[in-house]
Amino acid sequence: MRPFLERVAQRSAALGTHLCLGVDPREEGHRDLSALYRETLELVERAATLACCVKPQLAFFELLGAVGLELLGELIDLSNRIDLPVLLDGKRGDIGSTARAYARAWLSGSRSGCALTVHPYLGFEALLPFTETAEQQGGAVFALLKTSNPGNQDLQGQRLNRGGTLADAVAGELARLARAGAPVGAVVGATLGDELAHWREALPEMAFLLPGVGAQGAEVAGLAPAFPSGMAIVPISRAIQYPEGRADLPASLLAATRYRDAVEAVARRSAPPRAC
Repeated sequence: MRPFLERVAQRSAALGTHLCLGVDPREEGHRDLSALYRETLELVERAATLACCVKPQLAFFELLGAVGLELLGELIDLSNRIDLPVLLDGKRGDIGSTARAYARAWLSGSRSGCALTVHPYLGFEALLPFTETAEQQGGAVFALLKTSNPGNQDLQGQRLNRGGTLADAVAGELARLARAGAPVGAVVGATLGDELAHWREALPEMAFLLPGVGAQGAEVAGLAPAFPSGMAIVPISRAIQYPEGRADLPASLLAATRYRDAVEAVARRSAPPRAC
């Protein structure tokens, strides 16, 4: 299988979309569990041409127990059949054999070619089982750099004695991994506003996953600094899957189309001028 980042870039160019379809199945948004199962898969299949990838949030599948894991497997199988790259949002991070187990569970076998979100806060060595497995399997790893939640400053913004912040140190490690050929990207919150420009300057060629548009309140127009270079992936979940609080496929497809168009307008305006 082609590497994840290559597949996303090619799909983005071919379909004209930087939208990532977030999937967070919530029981309260459906008539019953059977409807949740059916309507989740239907949304992915029908909205696929609007998205460069799909992002299942593992917590919501795990919450459903065995049925949720069965649904996740079927969603991945469906996505593979229609060549829709899968970015698993699990924010995994651990050390030694446990990290290797997580990496094998979510980046190999039937999930080979997927990407996975991870965190670096047990130390940078804890990233290696994930990056190594992703490279072997054609997947990718997106590490938390500066997140979209209001409390991101509690740790990520802490200044270090050697200068810069903890997030700056993570950016430096991601840059080093990328230079060594690791398939890495960075999770950078869409809610960061002008700070996005700082991270794009620090990592000009890196793929960014930009959560926060929609339910978290970030505006699409604020994403402009992420686009002049590197790949930008904009995940939107609840605002598409449950536009009125409940599953409604026509409304979801309309919302996905509008978000896709809005993101593409920002991407076009932000593109560097072509050489004559």
